[in-house]
Amino acid sequence: MARICGEVDEGFGKVADEFRRNFDRRGDVGAAVAVHRDGRPVVDLWGGLRDTGRRLAWQRDTMVPVFSTTKGVSALVMASLRSKGLLDWDERVAYYWPEFAAAGKQDVTLRQLFAHEAGLAVIDTRLRLRMLGDLDTLADVLAAQAPAWEPGSGHGYHAVSLGLYQNELARRIDPQGRTIGRILAEDFAAPLGLSLYIGLPDSVDLDEVAVLGRLGLRGTLRQVPGMPWGLARQASNRRSPFARSLANPALAKAERFTQRHVLSPELPSSNGVGTPRSIAALYGAAATASPKLPVDEVTLQELAEPVTTPPVADLLLLARRVFALGFSRPVPGHWFGSPAARAYGTPGLGGSFGFADPDARLGYAYAPNRLGIRLSDDPRETALRRAVYASLG
Repeated sequence: MARICGEVDEGFGKVADEFRRNFDRRGDVGAAVAVHRDGRPVVDLWGGLRDTGRRLAWQRDTMVPVFSTTKGVSALVMASLRSKGLLDWDERVAYYWPEFAAAGKQDVTLRQLFAHEAGLAVIDTRLRLRMLGDLDTLADVLAAQAPAWEPGSGHGYHAVSLGLYQNELARRIDPQGRTIGRILAEDFAAPLGLSLYIGLPDSVDLDEVAVLGRLGLRGTLRQVPGMPWGLARQASNRRSPFARSLANPALAKAERFTQRHVLSPELPSSNGVGTPRSIAALYGAAATASPKLPVDEVTLQELAEPVTTPPVADLLLLARRVFALGFSRPVPGHWFGSPAARAYGTPGLGGSFGFADPDARLGYAYAPNRLGIRLSDDPRETALRRAVYASLG
């Protein structure tokens, strides 16, 4: 029996019940879930083991890698630059980064790039670990990449590459030349008191980070029915665009994402580390337009604007998805937030998810250390999310 710790406000007992069921029935080993509403925590739960090998309990401040849930954090950082008047969503990327215009990309806008429409999901040049620390060389490689489809003609999930492009844009746009990880640390984490990093600093002990593992056979089989067959086939084919988009840079297997050399580089799409409490607090601040958040209300309204175009099949995920300004948005089959469809956030490989719901004035986050196989709507996370909204009535 997993030990569950934390607190829930009156009326949110259903969330605690589902969190317990995740351990009893759905294969969780260690995890945390948090909800902030109206600027205060109403759910803050953690439990199980952060390290099964050493039988170490998940602590209140245990952090966990959250994979693509990082994308939403990075998108908020880019939104802070928009809030300061330093970027325009509809301006060409090449306006800020002239070299980007190579290979037919001269007309790609930030809005298209952030919506996964630029055709840059796969980077053909092999990215070595040492290159991730040499941002000037990395920028040359990214700028030279030719798009795989006509930018703007469709969208295909830029699993890792999106954050690399965003990071170079941040360096060029920020007056101090800061990266996304630095802006996050200085402008977001410090004033909001967050334990959340993109590029884990040496000052953080790796023992504070949960050790990842895979779901067992029973838990995996439970998730197979919800995974598109075409995506499953792509994932098993190392030459498919989807598999190639995940494999470069080839850092390590997912369950080794507690190694310093994997977590230290800034990969703003995929290697964020933090507590679900911090991710929920960040999104809660966005949902309520907190004055501590370096994003103004006008920009937050832009992030929450409902997407009116019909969802179309993603060229890599082979499922209907909508992306806007760096975030995933609600669509039938992947719905989150209130009925008005103003929620925004990103799910991560393995089961994590974080989002803001401005209509419910709510920030939400869940992250496990036993990884599932879905890219979204993990059964453990979905049960918790539904319990949150059932609690809201």
